[in-house]
Amino acid sequence: MKSTMLASALLAALAGIGASAVRADDVPAPQDTAYNGTLKLVVDATDLDRRIFRVRENIPAQPGPLTLLFPEWIPGHHSPSGPIDQFAGLIVTAGGKRIEWKRDEFNVYAFHVDVPAGASSVDVEFQTLTPQDARQGRIVMTPDIVNVQWNQVSLYPAGYRADRIQVEPSVKFPAGFQFGTALEQAGKEGDTVTFKAIDYNDLVDSPIFAGRYFKRVDLDPNGRSPVHLNIVADNAKALEIKPEALEIHRKLVQQMDKLYGARHYNHYDFLLALTEKLGGIGLEHHRSSENSASPNYFTEWDKSWLGRDLLAHEYNHSWDGKYRRGADLATPNFNVPMGDSLLWVYEGQTQFWGNVVAARAGLLSQDQARDMLAFVAATYDKGRPGLSWRNIQDTTNDPTIAQRRPLSYRNYQMSEDYYSGGQMIWLDVDTKLRELTKNKRSLDDFAKAFFGMKDGDWKVNPYTFEDVASTLNGIAPYDWATYLRDRVDGHKGDLEGIERGGWKLVYNDKPSDALKAIEGRRHYTDLTYSAGFAVSSKGDISDVRWDGPAFNAGLSPGMHIVAVNNKEFDGDALKDAVTAAKTDKAPIELLVKNFDQYKTIKIDYHEGLKYPHLERDKSKPDWLGELYKAK
Repeated sequence: MKSTMLASALLAALAGIGASAVRADDVPAPQDTAYNGTLKLVVDATDLDRRIFRVRENIPAQPGPLTLLFPEWIPGHHSPSGPIDQFAGLIVTAGGKRIEWKRDEFNVYAFHVDVPAGASSVDVEFQTLTPQDARQGRIVMTPDIVNVQWNQVSLYPAGYRADRIQVEPSVKFPAGFQFGTALEQAGKEGDTVTFKAIDYNDLVDSPIFAGRYFKRVDLDPNGRSPVHLNIVADNAKALEIKPEALEIHRKLVQQMDKLYGARHYNHYDFLLALTEKLGGIGLEHHRSSENSASPNYFTEWDKSWLGRDLLAHEYNHSWDGKYRRGADLATPNFNVPMGDSLLWVYEGQTQFWGNVVAARAGLLSQDQARDMLAFVAATYDKGRPGLSWRNIQDTTNDPTIAQRRPLSYRNYQMSEDYYSGGQMIWLDVDTKLRELTKNKRSLDDFAKAFFGMKDGDWKVNPYTFEDVASTLNGIAPYDWATYLRDRVDGHKGDLEGIERGGWKLVYNDKPSDALKAIEGRRHYTDLTYSAGFAVSSKGDISDVRWDGPAFNAGLSPGMHIVAVNNKEFDGDALKDAVTAAKTDKAPIELLVKNFDQYKTIKIDYHEGLKYPHLERDKSKPDWLGELYKAK
């Protein structure tokens, strides 16, 4: 009896512990009611040497509990990646008296304060301590450029939809800096610029690029709504634009108009940083985009083509991802978890159109666009052994799982393959539409029907998987739901679009111009489709294809190659060794260093160098060539 009573008491105590640990969230859920008053947000962006943003806010508030939120779920990142680690120095006052704050026990992005009786607002100040080097995150302040991202420099009140909170933002820029943004200027005093009041949702969606060296060019003269390219750079020379390059960027706007037939913005601002100092970026917004490229983007036009589809990709997101986005991504504020289930539409189709519209506008030649497509196709032909256990749908979880951290075996673990794997699926859909309609309909028709409605409207218009399948069925009747699910949920790469489009993926020993450019940009040697690994110019192994020749010989990422066939390592020596092994029965010998140990790894591979290319299949119509033609 006594032991039974003790056991009962222990169980009751444990139950009590569990009950207290599992409790309702103290952070108020967002409601669809207008916030009482306008937040005033002042950002000082002048401390370039120490790379510190200093922030002051006046937040209307009533006496009683108030929860302030630092944005956690960042649009375009599709993940809980708000840099709370950079947030510091929080002080809250009311009527000149300091109020103590307390961080939420279970939510590090939430701060609770008690507003005293008689107060009508609270004043907040803090600093954002931005990265000093790339190991700490993306660099956003340099001696000549500042990138203001509002989610990093603001707190907002919990309990409201972000689009029901009005904010009056202002920024003090370094002397002499000019800026580009989708925000509309209200006034200027000295180096401080005040912008027109805007709801918090659209504020976070309207970043700023400011710089000492700045140029703004009109990409749609006399157009129906203004479109500008705002350029900041490390130096004045990078701002020199040849007329033919400017015309190509204007054609980008024209080709996107022809694709969608509607605009979902009242004005649009490309923000482009030509820099080796500011952190790289390609991030979409509804009425702008943040982009970066090398300083020779304009000045060495013929040499800088790699990655020139970036502007087309991010601009396309104004339609696909910002105006129309998956219903589970259309959250009421920045601290409600996002669902990424339809990123293979959001990012996959945008990856498709980024490549296609770049070719249509002339940012890429058709040969360059095909070379890049061959590189992607090879990935899903031989370069993603992880498809044996994962599928494209499951990779939509990767923004939360990995948040773009480096992976040990990316080809096997996979990472955000909804981008390029999605691109291959949408090429498949394009050519299937052409096949079903005898080339009378294509993905252009889907784009116009699904994203091109309601010209001038820029209120978010969510969609579901059923909406996607239904719209395709309206263009060409077919069991599109099954067709899409087979590809998104399947375990093989999708090359049907290339083959149906009149081309074949082949491999030979000559690297394409795209592969040469990629190797040069990344400073590595790519033997993915031959010996099965990639290695930096310094000899560091970056990736080893799962179950490939090098993997099975014992090579792994993180090892360092010291010598190849008893000769000092370099990329050319490695390629020569792979070539020689084609006629030599001896294995390729690599002397590698792994931690403090040295060992010889013998790769028994004898098929020579292999690089992907697209080869025309003249037995079929050239639908791929037709897809790339300017409209």
